[in-house]
Amino acid sequence: MKTALIYHPIYLKHDTGPHHPERASRLQAILRKLQKTGLINKLQLTEPGKASIDDIALVHHRSYIARVKDAVKSGLVNLDPDTVISQDSFEAALFAAGGVISAIDLVFEGGADNAFCMVRPPGHHARPSQAMGFCIFNNVAIGARYVKKKYQYKRILIIDWDVHHGNGTEEVFYDDQSVLYISLHQYPHYPGTGAREDNGKDKGKGFNLNLPMPAGSGDNEYLKVFKELVAPRVNRFKPQFILISAGFDGHRDDPLSSITLTERGY
Repeated sequence: MKTALIYHPIYLKHDTGPHHPERASRLQAILRKLQKTGLINKLQLTEPGKASIDDIALVHHRSYIARVKDAVKSGLVNLDPDTVISQDSFEAALFAAGGVISAIDLVFEGGADNAFCMVRPPGHHARPSQAMGFCIFNNVAIGARYVKKKYQYKRILIIDWDVHHGNGTEEVFYDDQSVLYISLHQYPHYPGTGAREDNGKDKGKGFNLNLPMPAGSGDNEYLKVFKELVAPRVNRFKPQFILISAGFDGHRDDPLSSITLTERGY
């Protein structure tokens, strides 16, 4: 099996400041570890292309895209209390979404069996017209819409195991029966969304599955939920393509959460 690692140096230029939880040193640490262990030699390191404005507009309002593009000219500013941008952030965000798109094309064209997108800024909190929770553009949502548009797939699965609920992704697909969104997240926790009863609306009713996890949940609790709730729902849906919002902030050593997953659990 061939796994691609999607990465572009511009991700490091998204400057959020030296003490921000979502900063460039996150990716630098991953790269160092991959190099130290030799694992990087087993991966297909791939530099992605840049998403077009039309790609971003598959999810986001064009007025919002223009607002972000204009805001970066001011230097280090906040789009919301948590989301900091700098002069290179707009370009980095285009390449972050482009990373997901490049990974999708690579898999469809047979260049890789799967891919890990080591991108920043992250995306799953970003709403169609609002930055939120460190996120500017919703990379995974853009990817799902791209798969639907270019490859005409009708059943796309998004699994989100970030410790925070992906409110932005949920909002985008809340009435869409072609995308099954499943989120396992600490609850209650930021951003306050993700209740079990929030399961979609209209044609999307039943295609939004929130699985709130109480503080202290670890490997055993997560594996039980995957086996008893996630797997049966996925099998019924029969996805044609799978995207994962692979947040690792549910690790027991992460200071911003109270989930206790281990490396083995992941």
